[in-house]
Amino acid sequence: MNNFFEILRGGINTTFQDVGRNNLHHIGIPSSGAMDNRNFQLSNSILGNKLNNPVIEFAYQGPLIKFHGDKINFVITGEVIFKIVRGKNEIIGNCYESYTIEEGDKIDIISTNKSVYGYLAISGEFDLKFQWGSCSVNTKANIGSNNGKKIISGQNINILNILPNEMKKKLNFVNTKIEKIRVIKGTNYNYFSEKGIKSFFNDDFFVSKLSDRMGMRLEGPKIENIAETNIRSEGLVKGVIQVPADGNPIIMLSDHGTIGGYPKIGVVISADIDKLVQLSPGSKIKFQEIELEDAETLFKLYELETQNLISQI
Repeated sequence: MNNFFEILRGGINTTFQDVGRNNLHHIGIPSSGAMDNRNFQLSNSILGNKLNNPVIEFAYQGPLIKFHGDKINFVITGEVIFKIVRGKNEIIGNCYESYTIEEGDKIDIISTNKSVYGYLAISGEFDLKFQWGSCSVNTKANIGSNNGKKIISGQNINILNILPNEMKKKLNFVNTKIEKIRVIKGTNYNYFSEKGIKSFFNDDFFVSKLSDRMGMRLEGPKIENIAETNIRSEGLVKGVIQVPADGNPIIMLSDHGTIGGYPKIGVVISADIDKLVQLSPGSKIKFQEIELEDAETLFKLYELETQNLISQI
């Protein structure tokens, strides 16, 4: 029997993602990959998959999908409201808990709950083409599986190699909000006035509606530049905070360009990225400066915490 998902509703920003692509910035290829790496890994771990198995990432409203084929397990991670529809019966699902679906069952991912991104993993493999060792979709560059496009209504997604394990698993995990985003100084830190730097670390910023997988635009006090508002383009990394001429910071995220010509005031530490990306438009952000050595320690602790969660499954 052929196993596949029929997409009845594509959702707002539904794509295939894995850990992303490495070592391609020098030829202008972004890393892409899951926005929230912890929730991505947990979705695969609960099902006993390899940690880098491709999953479906969705934002705000997710897809409505109908399953055709043999039994298969799935799990949803993040802060997500969803239900399983079996004929006329509806079951409200719990995140971080595996469920078995059969021929004709539907998964209706209604919305993320006061967050942005959620993940759907299956106990099997999606039939996807890989590009530069990854299936991650970057819709701005049309890179990745699904011809570099979002998943849309009307298409079918074939499934390969369903795992026979039907044991239900559950992880007791609660996503926590972050009060302050910790940053280290950027390479152009001295381009900004004392007033601008003080404002950056003391005032409130708010996530703009213009944020997406490429970057998070912030609204708030204008960060004063006393040197150059445009510089010779330099390499960018995920989490770097650029400040264009209008003084509103932009935080680079998974699909960011590989070079940029705006001065960089700081870089969000890796340990805070997963929680940063889950801040929905209108959310308040405050920045806190820390040293590089502390950022490295915090990242090691965050990775250890993630591994401890995986070991509980």
